[in-house]
Amino acid sequence: MESSLTHRFVDVNGVRLHIAEQGQGPLVLLLHGWPESWYSWRHQFGALAAAGYRVVAPDQRGYARSEQPPDVTSYTLLHLVGDVIALIEELGEEQAILVGHDWGAPVAWTAAMLRPDKVRAVAGLSIPPILPGGMVPPSITRTQYGEGFYQVYFQQPGVADAEFAKDIPESFRRLLIAASGDNPDGREPRPLVIPEGMGLLDTMPKSPALPAWLTEEDIQAYAEDFALHGEQAFTGAFNWYRNIERNNELLAAFRGRGIDVPALYVVGDRDMVTSLRGPDGGPSLSDMLRGEGGSGNPLSAVPQLHDVVVLEGCGHWTQQERPTETNAALLDFLAHIDGPVPR
Repeated sequence: MESSLTHRFVDVNGVRLHIAEQGQGPLVLLLHGWPESWYSWRHQFGALAAAGYRVVAPDQRGYARSEQPPDVTSYTLLHLVGDVIALIEELGEEQAILVGHDWGAPVAWTAAMLRPDKVRAVAGLSIPPILPGGMVPPSITRTQYGEGFYQVYFQQPGVADAEFAKDIPESFRRLLIAASGDNPDGREPRPLVIPEGMGLLDTMPKSPALPAWLTEEDIQAYAEDFALHGEQAFTGAFNWYRNIERNNELLAAFRGRGIDVPALYVVGDRDMVTSLRGPDGGPSLSDMLRGEGGSGNPLSAVPQLHDVVVLEGCGHWTQQERPTETNAALLDFLAHIDGPVPR
């Protein structure tokens, strides 16, 4: 009989994390992105547990029900990867398969790069493996896209924090719709640049209706957990962005190193990420996924890449917008690694 979803807290790597878990078998860790939580994987728990896996999704440090360290420098990729490795050990396991979405993808890719002894396979949703620092640093994106580029905007202490915390449910409603494939403006993917004098949410008009994949209950679930941190509801999440430059400095010694475990990449063709270009200003990710633009494809750093799955009409919230297709891709990948798992 399939087990039910349970919740508890664990202390790992000097931080207290909330985790949700279901199932028994080989460990699969689901790592959420910005600004989400364990809840973003609500459609994956049952499918993966039914396939014979132990599925665990933490609220990563700074997010939702988990602890929010006050020091901005406590959110580097080395801290985040350290949390994942410590969580694997705390759960009594030797290894895990990591699945990361958005910011969770750089954590998963980096953990696989640094600790292949602990990470036996990795899947990234939305964000490809931009190694070694996880993301292109603001010193470069500022030149590429200007001061209004959203990652540059997030560098200002307290600014985006206050904007998003003012009305938490409305912040989630606008962001989740605007970055989805169901954006009512119907725009093609493009870099997210904020006009001078505006906030990020000002660029995301309120939609009169929710898309089919999103409910008011979903929005409330996110809002209630983030509200636990009061006026600092989003500060821990934004602090991840405030370490992008530092990540590239700290991980410079690993430049040129790839990922030596089986891997999967899943992205929506309407995800804003597909419009972004590499640090050299070359072709966009979308161009590279179509085989255009020559060298520079970040997926070339993953020689054991099992598959690239591009979901038509899907925006940024991959596993929420297209749960059936995402689950099918993950189960195919897991079967490629393990074959049928005894139940």
